[in-house]
Amino acid sequence: MITYHERERIFKLDSPNTSYMIGIVDEENFVGHIYYGKRLKEAEASYLMRTQEKPFVPSRNNRERGAFYDGFPFEYPVGGLGDYRESCLDIRTAGGHAGAMLSYVSHEIMRGKPGLCGLPATFGTEEECETLKLVCEDCYVGMRVELLYTVFSDSDVITRSVRVENGGKEHFYLTKVYSACIDMDSRDYDMISLHGSWARERHIQRKPLGYGIQNVSSFRGESSHQDHPFLALADRHTTQEHGEVYAMNFVYSGNFRAQAEVSQFDGVRLSMGIHPENFCWKLEPGESFQAPEVVMVYTDRGLDAMTNTFHGFYRKHLLRGKYKDKKRPILINNWEATYFDFDSDKLLSIAKEAASLGIEMLVMDDGWFGRRNFDDCALGDWVVNEEKIKGGLAALVEEVNKLGMKFGIWFEPEMISPDSDLYRAHPDWAIAIPGRPGTQIRQQYVLDLSRKEVVDHIYAMVSAVLKSANVEYVKWDMNRQLSDMGSAALPPDRQGELYHRYVLALYEMQNRLTTDFPDLLLENCSGGGARFDPGMLYYSPQIWCSDDADAIERLKIQEGTALIYPLSTMGAHVSDCPNHIVGRTTPFETRGVVALAGTFGYELDITKISEEERNQIPGQVAMYHKYNDLVREGDYYRIASYSQNHMFDCWQVVSGDKRESLVTFVQVLTRANYRSRRILLKGLSEDTRYEVQILSARGEKEGDVWICGGDTLMSAGVLVPDMPGDFRSKLIYLTAVD
Repeated sequence: MITYHERERIFKLDSPNTSYMIGIVDEENFVGHIYYGKRLKEAEASYLMRTQEKPFVPSRNNRERGAFYDGFPFEYPVGGLGDYRESCLDIRTAGGHAGAMLSYVSHEIMRGKPGLCGLPATFGTEEECETLKLVCEDCYVGMRVELLYTVFSDSDVITRSVRVENGGKEHFYLTKVYSACIDMDSRDYDMISLHGSWARERHIQRKPLGYGIQNVSSFRGESSHQDHPFLALADRHTTQEHGEVYAMNFVYSGNFRAQAEVSQFDGVRLSMGIHPENFCWKLEPGESFQAPEVVMVYTDRGLDAMTNTFHGFYRKHLLRGKYKDKKRPILINNWEATYFDFDSDKLLSIAKEAASLGIEMLVMDDGWFGRRNFDDCALGDWVVNEEKIKGGLAALVEEVNKLGMKFGIWFEPEMISPDSDLYRAHPDWAIAIPGRPGTQIRQQYVLDLSRKEVVDHIYAMVSAVLKSANVEYVKWDMNRQLSDMGSAALPPDRQGELYHRYVLALYEMQNRLTTDFPDLLLENCSGGGARFDPGMLYYSPQIWCSDDADAIERLKIQEGTALIYPLSTMGAHVSDCPNHIVGRTTPFETRGVVALAGTFGYELDITKISEEERNQIPGQVAMYHKYNDLVREGDYYRIASYSQNHMFDCWQVVSGDKRESLVTFVQVLTRANYRSRRILLKGLSEDTRYEVQILSARGEKEGDVWICGGDTLMSAGVLVPDMPGDFRSKLIYLTAVD
């Protein structure tokens, strides 16, 4: 998969359908990017670096060295010496100077994939992948940089990361460390990114790529509701089924920048890494810094192919633990049912009704600890409030288990309330700028996780709660962004390390949790979907997709999320109506169909809903058990987008052997005086005949079952019957006929 052509000084990295090439040029051993795209048979393509054109390489034309720097397609560009495009690595020496340049020193090609110290990363066996370690240095600073590339035999993915080491005699500061860069010629590209806010995360944006810098980023201390650590360039004519796509996704849960820059010479520099805002990492002699990983995907078969590459890769090479490939229990969360107004009697009344209808887990949300009766106090006081939970947690869990249900619990371990016993005892444990009043968000501060004593104290309290009863699920929440960045434990010249140290400590805490409680189902959350990223998925197989569980709002949110992430990772629930965020009322069956595309659960007071809605729950439970293996493991195809057509939404999941498929159709707005709507299916076998069933959103058969060839279903399509009224939905279920 990885070969080094010594005579040409070219590295060629081959996945099943793509090639990536790197070249070493000139006597100074500059490392250049040659090619990334459809798989090539030959390795000789060094002419693409244009070193035989003016201004030529420095050994031939040193008087225009700066012009060379400013146009050469660097594999990993460093700033300060004449390349005025966006750099990937910036330093400041002990003397206060900026500027460096990397030269190739050596390389190693190894089987398998090494882990990244302290960071989540994708993984693979020695049979599944190979890794190139490309070692470069700046001899003037004494800086050594290792560029890591891993290629997988079963996926069109290349992962990249960077490690920087100080091999000199003086300290220097890293002021920017990106993880990946591609320099290539600009074509007629669109830029695809994901944007939003709380309750409307990851809406897809596609716009033409123009000259200059275009980026998406977060310096909120999390990957954020507002932007997402993903960026793709697609040919202007690329569709779901056809065309080129270059995509990057960052395996990191903190500040990031993803950027595309079109230069004066019509080159494109696509880069991704930790956001340099307020980042400054001191490297003493002998110390090193490991940057997080970027996952890169190329395809010439459209957005569906990109999506399924990400999905399959993350399912196999990122997700871990007991529930990685397992159906998740159907849960009911009490948050929208009770908010803070609950006790063990109320929870048990919900659990008894839920258990009788086939729901499998009760999750106790915020309000069970300390003096927590509203969101203005007690974060950090992780002790069960026995005035609410009578007899303690073990007694409640025992009663829930007697009903045949599992039990889960909510925590927000990273936060501290000013009105808490913990803050009164340790006010210096909150992140703060000395002498300046702290900025409260949601009336809470953020704990300084860069301090070991803080992490150990909080983890011990969380662990004690989990050990006190048969808790089988944890919802880990984080409801505010970082600000007022100051640590009482870091010296002045290391305050710029706090953002990254915070994320490293978060990973360490979650690693301890999943190690000490290996059977626990962990669901991450951050005010909904503010940390829905690959870094978090390394520790939890699912993430709460958004606090907005309205079925119509979820169409856009789940479409954007599923552009990259497997459906099995999307926390999705049937919520109460009128919806608590947007006030919309949608049919109970449509709420169920939309939630069926994720982990599936309920977020309502089951004791208060109508009898008609309550009677639908056993049917929804049955549909989940029937279709979840297919939804969780199948290939996902986008047939229509409500965010684009403003009328209806449609997606399809097809089993790996192409013998089973489920199509979900949601009519958002009805049409006057129209007949049925024709949709073209995808992903089926052309030579296979399928039994086709049109189902109501309740899973009931509608009309006749018929047999049809896969080629007909994909080329001629299926007619979806007209439905009176808005917010209606149907399912189409297909099974192969032998």
